[in-house]
Amino acid sequence: MDQRRDIEVDQTQTKVERKSDSSLVASTFIKYLAYVIIFFGALYFLVRYVFPMF
Repeated sequence: MDQRRDIEVDQTQTKVERKSDSSLVASTFIKYLAYVIIFFGALYFLVRYVFPMF
């Protein structure tokens, strides 16, 4: 009672594709650039106008 089965193994290679949407990258860059500009603007305001009052 030796049953032999032929099993076909389908090997597929998974390929990782990185999709880089340039508009998404640009909008993220602009968003974080705006955060940095606002931060340094607030810091400049504190140093220039608030700290001299003390």
